[in-house]
Amino acid sequence: MTWTAISTQKETTPIVRGGWLDALRFIVASLIILHHFQGAGPVALAEGVHPVFERGGFLLTNFFLIDSGYVLMRVYAASVASGRMSAGDFFLKRYLRVVPAHLFMGLSLVTLVVGGGLLGVAPRSPEWFRWDQLWAQLSLTQAYGVPGGYGWNAPSWSISALIGCYLAFPWILKGLMRLKPWTVLVLGIGGYLVVNQMSWNLLGYPVYQMPMGFGFVRALPLFVLGMALAWFAQNVWISPKLAGWAGIGAALALAFVQYFDKHALVSLACISVIILAAGATPTPRPSKWVEKAAQVSFSMFITNEVVRIAWFGVANVAIARFALPVGAQWALWVAGVAAAFVFAFAFHFLLDNPMQGHIRAWLKGRSRRPSGVTQPVVSLEG
Repeated sequence: MTWTAISTQKETTPIVRGGWLDALRFIVASLIILHHFQGAGPVALAEGVHPVFERGGFLLTNFFLIDSGYVLMRVYAASVASGRMSAGDFFLKRYLRVVPAHLFMGLSLVTLVVGGGLLGVAPRSPEWFRWDQLWAQLSLTQAYGVPGGYGWNAPSWSISALIGCYLAFPWILKGLMRLKPWTVLVLGIGGYLVVNQMSWNLLGYPVYQMPMGFGFVRALPLFVLGMALAWFAQNVWISPKLAGWAGIGAALALAFVQYFDKHALVSLACISVIILAAGATPTPRPSKWVEKAAQVSFSMFITNEVVRIAWFGVANVAIARFALPVGAQWALWVAGVAAAFVFAFAFHFLLDNPMQGHIRAWLKGRSRRPSGVTQPVVSLEG
């Protein structure tokens, strides 16, 4: 009997807005907020509940980087490879997708710190707001060995690293598209393992512990792994039933191993299977609500740290001044988490989405491509 759960002879499942990948994006963005807020309550969740709340940043960052490579490969591979979108146009499109929102939130944080200082309210941890660290972060150069970039809106290091991945994308794409999907899959997995072992041999720690100042070195192998998973998914049909069970199994395995320890490589394998399964599972009825929620995921990522700093800057003063009990402190914490979601949605719909509309119109106007050619707009950050 022929096993047909995996085949190169059948048409693969296209990705759609409002599907499983969009759902994963919103879930991961939500968990990133929880991870960044976990230490701001009366007791850190990593201490009072489980250490996974602290090391969750490792898992979520890995997902973010792999999924970026996966989605961009599935969306842009054909147009970039065919020349309908040049390497320069691709980079400009991606660069302008992330930089305006980043600059707005970075300068907002500067205004918040300066304004607080004028009012006599200094940051609780002033070492995280050193002026010599600001320029590298605002310019998104902190992931390439440029001094600075620590503190302030610290999670932006991954955006900095992704900009380098955007530059590399068209050239990596040319290499991958010459190879068969199984070969690409093996190279994507093997490439990460080789880089990880080299990091151990040369530096004494795994590549996922690469300092923020060299975040590009950490990000690129994961981004390429995502591209490899996407090229495999575009060329190899996976039975929806197999994909569904594999995704559920990988999610359960990820939760199980995290209960005990980080188990980095096992966790990475689980994340890869979850993304691959989500992309291979059809979505008969795409959800507009899921689509909208996923579109807000980038705003959730880029704004939550600033909201946390602002919210608990005020909350901590109130707690000290009024000697608030633990119950009230937890209420403030829950309200702060809710405020991060509310602010992200407001930021997306009132500022980021309209701003991106103007940018898309400008990009379309400068393009010399025939008017009948359009480009898709699905992306992790979009």
